[in-house]
Amino acid sequence: MFNRKNKSTIDSLIGLSTNIDGNLYFKGGLRIDGNVKGNVIAEEDQGSMLIISENATICGEVRAAHVVVDGTILGPVFSSELLELLPKARITGDVNYKALEMNSGATVTGLLTHNASGVPGEAILQLSSSQADD
Repeated sequence: MFNRKNKSTIDSLIGLSTNIDGNLYFKGGLRIDGNVKGNVIAEEDQGSMLIISENATICGEVRAAHVVVDGTILGPVFSSELLELLPKARITGDVNYKALEMNSGATVTGLLTHNASGVPGEAILQLSSSQADD
């Protein structure tokens, strides 16, 4: 759909039979096929890629530049570049994104917030100090 060159590679894999209880911090690319009870956070947001396969479940916050979801996330999602929701994606939590690609069948139960700057929580409209005093 989007014409883009993917410079990210997968550096690490959490296998199908792996269960992690605790926060997971990564650099580069990460694919999760197993289960994580904790936050999954890219230490260096720019250029990071996270793939959550259809068998994966994450109970916690997810933060990365490029996030591809085909599994289940129970918690907020923050994507500073592109969030791709494949047909089996299930997100229960608020979603913050710069660009969103959502396939038929994917579901989000939560608030969708577009952040044009890619910085979660940054105000899109800000009053100048002269306007705020009026």
